[in-house]
Amino acid sequence: MKAALAIASRELSSMFRLPVGWVVTALFMLLTGTVFAYLILAPGQIASLRVFFAVSGWLLLPVVPAVSMRLLSEEFRSGTIEPLLTSPVSDAAVVIGKYLGGLAFLMLMFVPTLALVGILVALSDPKPDPGPILAGYLSVALLGALYLAVGLFVSSLTSNQTLAFLGTLFVLLLMMLLAFVPAEKLPPLLRPVLNAALIKPRIDDFAKGVIDLSHVVFFLSVSCWFVVLTTLTLESRRWR
Repeated sequence: MKAALAIASRELSSMFRLPVGWVVTALFMLLTGTVFAYLILAPGQIASLRVFFAVSGWLLLPVVPAVSMRLLSEEFRSGTIEPLLTSPVSDAAVVIGKYLGGLAFLMLMFVPTLALVGILVALSDPKPDPGPILAGYLSVALLGALYLAVGLFVSSLTSNQTLAFLGTLFVLLLMMLLAFVPAEKLPPLLRPVLNAALIKPRIDDFAKGVIDLSHVVFFLSVSCWFVVLTTLTLESRRWR
């Protein structure tokens, strides 16, 4: 675990040394600021961040792939993955360290959005209920963790950062669009599986202030599953 934390620290600091970290943060703030200004502060709207949290799955679509695309792809491209894999550090520690570093960056990226909460509280009367806001931020954190795990896995499949970005974007977009496929058009045997894998209904519940333990377990378990897949992919490179 000590090695994983060291890798995570290195990965987090590299995010702020490279332009990509600041560009991604600026893009996310632009998207969230636009939603806040035009959909939440619009005249006649209820003092709530429910809309912001409900569309968070879409807001993170262009952001998380930009963070995850370089986690392992850059190591493959530059050749630094070989010394890393031959060092006395397990593959699992490398993957977990990369994941934790990217996740820490995402959590820090969410911090400036707390200013939107302050603005809403200052301008609204009556004041918004803190319960749905806390539930909403929990959903954004869990969703970011899942997106990042998917991106980490895709990043482990290629040394091309552009392909890693596009591949992650495609997978995440597909996961979001599944919610809009009519159930009657799905094969009967696949309906229970696909319904259980839907992300949008879970986000909507969090946006309403409903913290369902099954939703939390879903996000955490799927994230862990993709991290395990990434570890297996990295281990397979030793046999090539």
